[in-house]
Amino acid sequence: MHNRLTANICIEASPATQNQAGLGRYTLNLIKNLSLCDSEFNYSLSYNDRTNAIIPTELTQIKHYSSGLTNNWWRLLNALTYTNKNLLSSYYKGVDIFHSTGHLLPKLDNVRTVFTLHDLIPLLYPSYHKPLNRIFLSVMMPLFLQTADAIISVSNNTKDDAIKYTNTDPSKIVVIPEAVSPSFHNITDEQHLTYVRNKYKLPERFVLCVSTIEPRKNHTTLLSAFERLHKDHPNLVLALAGRLGWLYEPILTQIENSSARHNVRLLGQVPDKDLPALLSAATIFAFPSVYEGFGLPPLEAMACSTPVVCSNTSSIPEVVGEAALMCDPFVVESWHTQLNKLLLDKSLQEKHSQIGLTHSKKFSWSSVAMATSQLYETLLR
Repeated sequence: MHNRLTANICIEASPATQNQAGLGRYTLNLIKNLSLCDSEFNYSLSYNDRTNAIIPTELTQIKHYSSGLTNNWWRLLNALTYTNKNLLSSYYKGVDIFHSTGHLLPKLDNVRTVFTLHDLIPLLYPSYHKPLNRIFLSVMMPLFLQTADAIISVSNNTKDDAIKYTNTDPSKIVVIPEAVSPSFHNITDEQHLTYVRNKYKLPERFVLCVSTIEPRKNHTTLLSAFERLHKDHPNLVLALAGRLGWLYEPILTQIENSSARHNVRLLGQVPDKDLPALLSAATIFAFPSVYEGFGLPPLEAMACSTPVVCSNTSSIPEVVGEAALMCDPFVVESWHTQLNKLLLDKSLQEKHSQIGLTHSKKFSWSSVAMATSQLYETLLR
């Protein structure tokens, strides 16, 4: 029987130290709020690739240590623990629970393990992953799910996928949705909004999409719908914020060949400090993704009082509820219709701005941390 007061919890923080988009944001917010809501656990952080890691300021006070290995070598070592679970025993000596927040879980001796399952993209949509990632995760993900003592699924849809496609024991899966960081709120200061518009060369009215530029995010449908919108709204701009990801070239080619190309802005990866103002300044937030394990950006847009048009697939309807207008991700005409409807109807914009803001408040990081802490307690009994 473990004493709750002295239990040592080690959290894999690599997604946060390597700024891994959604995974990084999840990890950072979870750790910050765990340390606030439950001081009775002793938390430590582990991460790899010390050379390229940047410890977020908010995490510097928590004990942390690094393997020093690059991502590929660290992956290999973790995979080898499935042939010898003592390989990393000394590395995690004294740890009662190890919590993996990324797509990696070592097999450990005498350590309880928690695995956060963000999605099953490598199994369901293998073409959306780089070949090495695809091969590694298609083999290892079922093993991770089988090995973990408890699994946190970020949505019911992802839980159902795990049960259906990997035969994971449903009794060890707990659904704990992600949440919106308090930094995402409606910015009303006109000077701040003007600054952001000027910085990114954006007009008064623009449609914003925030996501990595890669096939799964389905910019293709949005760009085709925007071409049609452009004919009736010639001054409207489509702003695409996000880094270039896997197989981005065809998307850039589509932009170059588009009749609306002069009204499409590629903003690159926007710093977190600019995102709330950018979302608040946008007329509409569009999220055409084909598949999401959760889908946090629409909620962040809602928290900034921006009306949302998004896909009606995977976990997205579960996350946005009735607060967004939804479309089939592959039907261009549906996207054109819904975007145009919002652009032409100011009262509809205001309606979805209000119900979206109210909806976003149902998701808090303090609740996520509390539910996660309770899961740790259950494992220690």
